[in-house]
Amino acid sequence: NYIDTYHRSGLYQLPMPSGIGSEAAGVIEEVGPGVTGLKPGDRVAYSGGPIGSYAEERVMPADRLVPVPGGISDQQAAAMMLKGMTAWYLVRRTHQVKRGETILIHAAAGGVGLIVCQWAKHLGATVIGTVGDEAKARLARENGCDHPILYKHEDFVAKVNDLTQGKKLPVVYDSVGKDTFYKSLDCLASLGLMVSFGQSSGAIGPVDIGILAAKGSLFLTRPTLNTYTASREDLLTAARDLFDVVKSGAVKIAVNQTYPLREAAQAHRDLQDRKTTGSTVLTI
Repeated sequence: NYIDTYHRSGLYQLPMPSGIGSEAAGVIEEVGPGVTGLKPGDRVAYSGGPIGSYAEERVMPADRLVPVPGGISDQQAAAMMLKGMTAWYLVRRTHQVKRGETILIHAAAGGVGLIVCQWAKHLGATVIGTVGDEAKARLARENGCDHPILYKHEDFVAKVNDLTQGKKLPVVYDSVGKDTFYKSLDCLASLGLMVSFGQSSGAIGPVDIGILAAKGSLFLTRPTLNTYTASREDLLTAARDLFDVVKSGAVKIAVNQTYPLREAAQAHRDLQDRKTTGSTVLTI
C-alpha cells in the first residue's frame, strides 16, 4: 500500500523500533487464553492495528482479525482489506454516495481508486476519475469510471465543469494531495465535501480555512480507516459489506502485481514511480 512508503520514508513517523505493513491475510497457528470465535486453522485478514505485516509470522490482537469467508482467496483478502475498507468508508460513511450523483476520484486506476469506481458505479453514481495515461484510462473505464480524465493533458477542473454542465460535484475524493488539493476545491458545488485521504504528491501544507467560505461554504475532512473501524462492531460491518460486494461480483479485486517479500524494496519503487495498477501483494 502507498502508506507503506510513507512509513518507510518517515513522512508518517512510527515509534521505533517498528516494521512496516498495514494489512495481511493468513492462517491462525495458535490463539491465546480467553480468545473466542477464532481457532487454529482459521483463515483471517486484518488492516490497521499494530504496524508490521511485512513478516512471515506475527502476533496480532484477536479483536483486529476478521474471518475470511469462502469465495474470497488469500491474495484477494490480503489485497482488499486496507484499500477495500478505505473505499467502504469513503462511499458509505464519509459521504454516502447516492444514485444519480456524480463524483470525482483522483488516481482512479490505483488500488483504492479502482474499488471506489466500481462501488460508486454499483451504487448508481456517475464516476469521473483522473488518471496518468491511456492505459490507466482504459483500466479505470473497465472498472466503472464513466469519464477518465488524463490530468497531464487536460485541465480536470474545466473537464468536470463541462461534464456537469457547470453544476459541479457534491464530493471529491483526493488521495494525491499537494498537486490537486486547491483545484479539487474548484470542482465542488456549494456545500460540497472535499475528502482528502492521502498525499501521494506531497503534503498540502497550511490551509486558510477562509477559502472554504469563499468557494461556497465547503466542507473539508481528513478521514482515516483507523477511526472508522476503531470498534469491533464497525470493523466487522466494514469487512462484511466489503466481502459482500466482492462475492456478489459488484466489486472485483485486481491483484495486478505480486512480489516475493524479499523484493519489497522494488515494490516500493514501482509504487512511487506509478508503475503499478490495482493491488500489489507481497507473498511468502
